[in-house]
Amino acid sequence: MPRLNYQIILHVMGLLLLCNGGFMLLATLVSWFYQDGVTLEISTAALITLFVGTLLMFTTKGHSKEVKVREGYIIVTFGWIFMALSGALPYVISESIPRFTNAFFETMSGYTTTGASILNDIEAIPKGILFWRSLTHWIGGMGIIVLAIAILPLLGIGGMQLFSAESPGPSADKLKPRIRDTAKRLWLIYVSYTLAETILLWVSGMTFFDAINHAFSTLSTGGFSTKNASIAYWNDNPTIQYIIIVFMLLAGSNFVLSYFAFKGKISKVLHDDEFKWYFFFIVGFTLIASLIVYFEADVSISSIDHPMILGEGESAFRHSLFQVLAVITTTGFVTADYTMWTPFLTILFFGLFFLGGSAGSTAGGVKVMRHLIMIKNGLIEFKRTLHPNAILPVRFNGKSISKEIVFNILGFFILYMLAFIIGAVVLAALGLDFETAIGGAASSLGNIGPAFGGLSPVNNFDMLPDFGKWWCSFLMLIGRLELFTVLIILTPFFWRNR
Repeated sequence: MPRLNYQIILHVMGLLLLCNGGFMLLATLVSWFYQDGVTLEISTAALITLFVGTLLMFTTKGHSKEVKVREGYIIVTFGWIFMALSGALPYVISESIPRFTNAFFETMSGYTTTGASILNDIEAIPKGILFWRSLTHWIGGMGIIVLAIAILPLLGIGGMQLFSAESPGPSADKLKPRIRDTAKRLWLIYVSYTLAETILLWVSGMTFFDAINHAFSTLSTGGFSTKNASIAYWNDNPTIQYIIIVFMLLAGSNFVLSYFAFKGKISKVLHDDEFKWYFFFIVGFTLIASLIVYFEADVSISSIDHPMILGEGESAFRHSLFQVLAVITTTGFVTADYTMWTPFLTILFFGLFFLGGSAGSTAGGVKVMRHLIMIKNGLIEFKRTLHPNAILPVRFNGKSISKEIVFNILGFFILYMLAFIIGAVVLAALGLDFETAIGGAASSLGNIGPAFGGLSPVNNFDMLPDFGKWWCSFLMLIGRLELFTVLIILTPFFWRNR
């Protein structure tokens, strides 16, 4: 096996840092506009990031321009780590989050679109920092790597290995033959949705600042809010919550289907197996939750800061739909403390932590496609027991799925559950109770945000010890990058030169 091309790895790291520094300058402008007192600090962080990025690119400009498979995995994994390390600078330098452990956790939660936070008073944070916090979601949502591969061809660098390692879901659907065109179209859809939601939220009663921040969080399925009560702050404005519901639904679906819809190919959307089951799961679980909330949930313990009238059918439906979507799409916004509704719903929502959105979306989790293929394969195994010589392929969208893909999905699910168990055991060893440990592990690995017990929607992750925050940051990273991308570089054979 040929030696690793470290120069191209460092060169792309520099490119990513330049992009990150550029985004920090946007936060600097927001800070200057609102005169929040941290403009100098954010601009300092931006300049440091731009300087390091420029230095890395300049010192490696004579690199070979081929990104091979191993370099692709390293670039994606360490790219996210470099982004998180540099992204923590605005928090630390402005002293909005003075401790680096907390700042790194908040940043990794942002880029991985987890939405878990250590902030106890979000509304006291300067607006420039809040904007940067939401912007980390937006950058991480579609993937800074996908943004980079739209630029890499300009440098003479191929990007297919990066796209394969970064793109969410079992497979990377290509809208156009050239990977750069694919990245551009994905980002065009992403930006269009963000602008549309920002305008709709603004005209519906949010301030423009709150609207753009929540649009960043929604389309990235992140969950960071500018309010301590999250979306419960607007419990008296159902229109705002329904707008966010619509865009959570879109963000949790395959962006390739959005492309087909814009091209007028609606039948491709309606006949897509994953989308049909994704929609069916949302409707089914919402109906179950709505009925239980309407008839059984205790009104006095179901709100966060702002009351909601669960005795009304529309209110029960809206909050149930919102929370089901927020968990399935791994967005993590909250309008109510769903862990206090009923024990049955607590178990139901915990199960939804492992469902996830669609492949090719910004959502985390296992993904609906994987569940469908595993279920179909399981049913076919029953038939094979009765008819051992029959040829019974697993079909998805009318096409036969190869055994290699089925085995890959089964392997992913086993590894995912193993990571969850180990993650929970480590958190329990740090002194967390059972409910908090399993909730924290499932939430971090699935990039969801709020969890259970001490990490429920009315609490945050600040109660974790330092090692627990680093551990959850690791779970967020492997969950966001679909396990194999990160874990493969921890194996000895990956680093062998032959």
